[in-house]
Amino acid sequence: MTLRTHLDGAVFAEHLSGRVPAILALHGWGRDRHDLLPALQGREVVAVDLPGFGSSPSPPGAWGAREYAERAASAIVEMGGGPYVVVGHSFGGRVAVCLAAEHPGLVAGLVLAGVPLFRSIAGRRPSLRYRAVRAARRFGLVPQSRLDAARQRYGSADYKAATGVMRDVLVRVVNEDYRAELGRIECPVAFCWGANDTAAPPAMAREAAGMVSRVVRVEVVEGAGHDVHRDAPERLNAAVDAVADAAT
Repeated sequence: MTLRTHLDGAVFAEHLSGRVPAILALHGWGRDRHDLLPALQGREVVAVDLPGFGSSPSPPGAWGAREYAERAASAIVEMGGGPYVVVGHSFGGRVAVCLAAEHPGLVAGLVLAGVPLFRSIAGRRPSLRYRAVRAARRFGLVPQSRLDAARQRYGSADYKAATGVMRDVLVRVVNEDYRAELGRIECPVAFCWGANDTAAPPAMAREAAGMVSRVVRVEVVEGAGHDVHRDAPERLNAAVDAVADAAT
């Protein structure tokens, strides 16, 4: 296991040797490079600290998943160009989808686990009070400080934990939608989802699979939640193997 810096210190990544295929692991929001490693032990893995997490410095502005994907693409090129089987959980899966769509030559296959791929998620509508403050701000009836206070009070745990530019990144990312990117992905794709995932319900995986041209499998794991890579690592590995076989 070797920790290396890339792009003049902009990205840190753990490099592990093991059995192929070579995997690029992209973690979820609030996590770091260590999160996916236990599920992928024994494999050849490059586990990245996405900018703003772990050892990697924050981005210079309020990036969305597409800007994160460009930074990941630059790191891959510096590392030799791949292609990698990219495993993305949650936020990392958003980045992985954009990476595969924009840089198909760098991605041999894609494994998505618990990824919020669409903007509208059932049951996640903001509270009425927050929406009222947001509308008032839109019409200039309240100051920005009032909206910021409402976001802090009614926002998600991720929003409350984020600070500085990372809070702006979060606000931008949760409002993104990746339908267009899904339709442009050329590599084989597997969806590995927890049946009890409330952050990204299983119906989202099934809908997304209908937009992808090379679906290898869509598996919903009973008893698993949003962290399906922790609850059922063997199913994540099976998805990696299925994608690798389809890519050869």
